[in-house]
Amino acid sequence: MSNQHKKLDQLSATAICGNDISSSVLYVSALAISFAGQYAWVTLLIVSFVLYLFRKIYGEVVGALPLNGGAYNALLNTTSKATASFAATLTLLSYMATAVISANEGIHYLHHIIKMPVIISTIVLLGAFAILTIGGISESAKVAIGIFIFHLSSLVILSGFIVYFLLQNGVDTFFYNWHLPLPEGGSVTHAIFLGFAASMLGVSGFESSANFVEEQAKGVFPKTLRNMWAIVSVINPLMAVFALAIFTVPVLQGEDFQNTLLIKMGEYTGGKYIAYLIAADAFLVLSGAVLTSFVGVTGLLERMTLDRIMPPFFLKKNKKGSSYRIIIMFFVLCVSVLLITQGNVKLLAGVYTISFLSVMALFAIGNILLKIKRSKLPRPEKASWFSVIIAIIAVVTALIGNIMMPPKDGLPSNFTVFLYYFIPFITFIIIMLNRTVLLKLTLKTIDGIFNPIRKFILRLDKKIQKIIDDINSQEFVFFTKGDDIATLNKVMLYISKNEHTKKIKIVTVVQDEKEIPEELPEEIIFLDKEYPKIEVEFVVENGTFSPELIRKLSKKWNIPINFMFIGSPGDKFPYRIEELGGVRLII
Repeated sequence: MSNQHKKLDQLSATAICGNDISSSVLYVSALAISFAGQYAWVTLLIVSFVLYLFRKIYGEVVGALPLNGGAYNALLNTTSKATASFAATLTLLSYMATAVISANEGIHYLHHIIKMPVIISTIVLLGAFAILTIGGISESAKVAIGIFIFHLSSLVILSGFIVYFLLQNGVDTFFYNWHLPLPEGGSVTHAIFLGFAASMLGVSGFESSANFVEEQAKGVFPKTLRNMWAIVSVINPLMAVFALAIFTVPVLQGEDFQNTLLIKMGEYTGGKYIAYLIAADAFLVLSGAVLTSFVGVTGLLERMTLDRIMPPFFLKKNKKGSSYRIIIMFFVLCVSVLLITQGNVKLLAGVYTISFLSVMALFAIGNILLKIKRSKLPRPEKASWFSVIIAIIAVVTALIGNIMMPPKDGLPSNFTVFLYYFIPFITFIIIMLNRTVLLKLTLKTIDGIFNPIRKFILRLDKKIQKIIDDINSQEFVFFTKGDDIATLNKVMLYISKNEHTKKIKIVTVVQDEKEIPEELPEEIIFLDKEYPKIEVEFVVENGTFSPELIRKLSKKWNIPINFMFIGSPGDKFPYRIEELGGVRLII
């Protein structure tokens, strides 16, 4: 996603992150009702207020530091890389859970219209959006806009049928629900507390815009925050009110309504075709949330790679400017998680909730640190200290509520499942942050183990080499009467193939130097060049070739007689071979 590509306008950027946050209407109203009952719409309005506070918190931080990475970027510029990496790990987990849950739930909604294998179809859906993201953010934005407009239009149509239904049938059910007693031992405060904690799921996706802010045109980012806040502030509480006006709380808290509340509302007020419309809309907008995850995680991991936390391998881009290796890696990660959980999205609920609530809390903390440490940094807007503190308290309250929630259906607690995924991720990040230290430690460990062996091998190597050198240092002698170069070449071939040596003396014995063939010295020089591994020395000895001369030269040069060679003697040779003391015949 390089800067040379066209920047996203308000509609495109809002659509990419808005699909994620607006898809929460499909489950958050039912979730809030399951915990807060008739007070669900109150909890959703409280969530809207908290999100309003975060508008300026995000606006101040990203306005001052308009770089991809969200909470990671905020903490990187105000604290340490380790702290920022902690926030990045949580963000990555949040995106992973968002992608898997949204894709799986989208296929479940589509399953109401077309019967299909859920796991395989989910993988295909994840793969389709991976390919779309690899194609470039501009192409992704076009798809996101289409989904976004269709989603809002579907909600308007559904709301129209519900309003018409209520005008015909009244709102007695809402007032009936309002006066229902709370479960035994419950209180309004406790119900609102749990409902608020669960309802904070409805703001998931609000952090996404900050992770691809560099791809947005100037001035677009704060508008995306405003638009997302307006959407969830209207549709989420409104759908909760509509649900409470149509069905009783015990019915709404049933398993069927928890998963497909809007479909039930559409079917009850507008018939099966409205139910089909909502099912199709749910599939598309949840698919849009998958797209948001791919776009957001790409911006985040690009920034982390540029900061040398992730391997530089991930920075490779295609012609469209997309970091396709990051996208493929994220796709593989999502598929592996889907296969491990076998599509049981409840196992990822803890990861999903705790991760993104922690990210929002860390972002607010990053805002405080920015105020303290980077007070002179220019920013288009500022969040008051009071609003930041209230926002942190609200998010931490929701986080505590989700951690305290008792597990359902025999599954592990939210926090336990969160740790299952968080520990491997943070371990990898810690390794990358401390890789030089770990490499040095590994090097010292290897040295400690293998240095004694290496020293032994070096000593052994030197000893063996010395033995080889000692063997090769032995000189040989060939006595010649003036043999031609062909004969001398045969001598050299024999020596090179049969003896271990690096030096040979070619000796001619004469009484007068005039007896030396004129061409012999040059031929010796030629042989020395032709056999570079053997040093050839030409020696002229005055005297007569005899056993006494051989013994004299053997003693003088310290060369045993059996390392001295001659050619085969003729009939006129004055000595017998045995008289020469062991001289060898080689030609």
